[in-house]
Amino acid sequence: MYQFNYGYELLELTKRFNKPISEIVMLAEQERTGESLEVIFEKMKKNLQVMREAINKGLNEDIRSVSGLSGGDAKKLYARIVIGNTLSCETMAKAAASALAVTEVNAAMGRIVAAPTAGSSGVIPGALITVARKFGKSEDDMTKALFTASGIGIIIAKNATLAGAEGGCQAEVGSASAMAAGALVELMGGTPEQCLTAASFAIMNLLGLVCDPVAGLVEIPCEKRNALGALNAMICADFAIAGMDSVIPFDEVVETMYRVGKAIPSALRETAEGGLAKTPTGMRLKKEIFEKEKRGD
Repeated sequence: MYQFNYGYELLELTKRFNKPISEIVMLAEQERTGESLEVIFEKMKKNLQVMREAINKGLNEDIRSVSGLSGGDAKKLYARIVIGNTLSCETMAKAAASALAVTEVNAAMGRIVAAPTAGSSGVIPGALITVARKFGKSEDDMTKALFTASGIGIIIAKNATLAGAEGGCQAEVGSASAMAAGALVELMGGTPEQCLTAASFAIMNLLGLVCDPVAGLVEIPCEKRNALGALNAMICADFAIAGMDSVIPFDEVVETMYRVGKAIPSALRETAEGGLAKTPTGMRLKKEIFEKEKRGD
């Protein structure tokens, strides 16, 4: 009764039952698993807690990745926020720092929520938790928003891909940004239609983004793209809530992302055989990391 494969089906369900996206997604999960709504909600709330812990860890501890390529950038940005010395507004800078924090914890083999993937795990918490704090939203509000994000992710997974190896970084950070954008709209009281409009904008803005991890590791440029994805989600949510129309329907945007992903050369789909990974510095770093692993350092 509550199952959906496409955006238009999800919107039809919200209209038929007069419920927001988050509740339709919860009911669909109950229908699929047989678990109670209370159990399903508590499981999602635990995901939110893990997201919050990852942000706190990345912002407050001396994080360093196993490779040594990254770590500490979230703290550096947050230090500038504290002294009021960022060019972007405080909310956007905090969202970027939070997204970076999660990805640095991931690179250091810490605990994160791979939503929708480990490589894009900073986008949703960076945007959602920052905005929720600014506007005084409750933990339950944030948890409901995560169900909205999940609904959008389900549609993308069914009709396109969430894997950088298949669709480039647009499929990872782009999808995460779309999920976050929709979640933010519901968090701020927007309509289901506005949620999908925001998700459409988010994918459009990152359409064609390649996946070119230096040394094949999810660090450079992945971490900074997570920060970008969080900020993209925020402005796209603003677009939708302001009443802007994406013109191209969400389902068509998702289909387009899949087609574009298939058109991206394999060298730019997580193979580390193109883009930044093939720069002289990128190749040098790859060699150094290989030698380090060979020595057992």
